[in-house]
Amino acid sequence: MQAAELPDKDGTVTIATQEWPFQPGPREVKVYIYYPGKSLQQVNKETGLILNLHNWGGTNTSGAGNPSVLTKELNVIAISVDYLQSGSWKDQSGAPYDFGYLQAIDALRALAFVFQGLQDKQIPFNDKRIYATGGSGGGNVTLMCNKFAPHTFTGVVDICGMPRLSNDIAYNLPGGSSLNARYSKDPHSPDYLTPGGQEIRYLGNPHHLKLMKARGHETKILIIHGSGDTTCPYADARDMYQNMKAAGLDVSAKFVTENDLDGKIFKSIGHSLGDRTQMIVQLGGEFIIPGRPQYRLRSSPTDIELKQDVVYPTSDGRYVISWQKGIPEVRFEAQ
Repeated sequence: MQAAELPDKDGTVTIATQEWPFQPGPREVKVYIYYPGKSLQQVNKETGLILNLHNWGGTNTSGAGNPSVLTKELNVIAISVDYLQSGSWKDQSGAPYDFGYLQAIDALRALAFVFQGLQDKQIPFNDKRIYATGGSGGGNVTLMCNKFAPHTFTGVVDICGMPRLSNDIAYNLPGGSSLNARYSKDPHSPDYLTPGGQEIRYLGNPHHLKLMKARGHETKILIIHGSGDTTCPYADARDMYQNMKAAGLDVSAKFVTENDLDGKIFKSIGHSLGDRTQMIVQLGGEFIIPGRPQYRLRSSPTDIELKQDVVYPTSDGRYVISWQKGIPEVRFEAQ
């Protein structure tokens, strides 16, 4: 797929990814790879893969799980990605916040790189154990990855992620979330948020959720969110959960209240929430760790292997996530 090869020990690689219209030309992202025992040699036939995605404005694992814990406790290769617009948001100008769109493509290409790299080296791993997790912005990208690759993940853990690009967040309206994605309502502006652009980024979009179910989506979705979160509003997370449930997806939620605060895992009902690593291990571990009551393996081939288009209609056209080459590329086709 790319010229880069899997490192023999914990390390980083740079991979090619899809062009960003705001900066035309070739684009690359940095991928961080963490192995069980810090070595590729420690990977075994039961080792899975997990995307471990940082928060809005972060890099590597900021706001995400501790990879040394995840690799040991879950027997996975942990993959973190400096996806589009990683790093300090204050230093970035000239474009609105991507909000999971090309960011998910970046993360999925990193996953495909590791998946195909293990196959190329003929290193056995458990391709039925593929996961994604992230906190805040990383939770948003986690859910977008699940949407763009509906056959790939065995389970995903969204920790206080952004469920939708609301008008409040898109246009920095007063009185709501503190997030400002810097979009414009002006159709002539390069920062204009199209109707479809908003619809594809809505993780609770009922029509899109029904399409995922119809395609045979079997991923276990776990939503962990503070009932007092105003940054990524709790009401949006609750609505997304209810819409996923109504569509028949396998979803559960841990909405953290004052009664849940233990000073260890859960320290607040707000956006920070607590120990995100232990949330992944303790709550997500119920379906990720072999031997646990809810442990499961995915039955379908991955989108990496299926090489099929995934299509989501919108009010102004349709979004096509093409997997024809075994790595994803997304495009919009106007009506």
